Amino acid sequence: MTETREAMVRVNQAGEFGAIRIYAGQLAVMGDRTAISGEIATMAQQETAHRERFDALLVKRGVRPTALQPLWSAAGFALGAATALIGPEAAMACTAAIETEIDRHYTAQLEQLGDEDPELSTMIREFRDDEREHRDTALASGAERAPAYPLLFNAIRMGCRVAIAVSKRI
Repeated sequence: MTETREAMVRVNQAGEFGAIRIYAGQLAVMGDRTAISGEIATMAQQETAHRERFDALLVKRGVRPTALQPLWSAAGFALGAATALIGPEAAMACTAAIETEIDRHYTAQLEQLGDEDPELSTMIREFRDDEREHRDTALASGAERAPAYPLLFNAIRMGCRVAIAVSKRI
């Protein structure tokens, strides 16, 4: 399905916002007491920089943000807190799942854009590379050792797909 550039900017900004909220939930539970807290804080800083750039692009292009931002704020924080309560590996499984889905999502957008919008393509490519690093960090930090990893991983990916689909439109 062809996605408009406006929908791309809207959904990508929403996704970066959601990622920040997930990491906030994880850090609220774990604080700086775990070996991965520093990694999570670093990833959260990168997501904040991504969101700020998408915020600026929303304004520049006159794109409205998703009306679901309050829902994504609460849901993201809850997901982050819940996975952190399960344990550090589950927190990393959450990151691995989301970043796997975002890699797929951003890659599809890049294929659709081709050379038509260099500004947006450059941002998406840069952010996709960061998201891939986050996924690889999560896997190296024990994501696959999380309790019920396949179930957790696939449930979070499905939730991410749903959030992407509705944020394009609403």
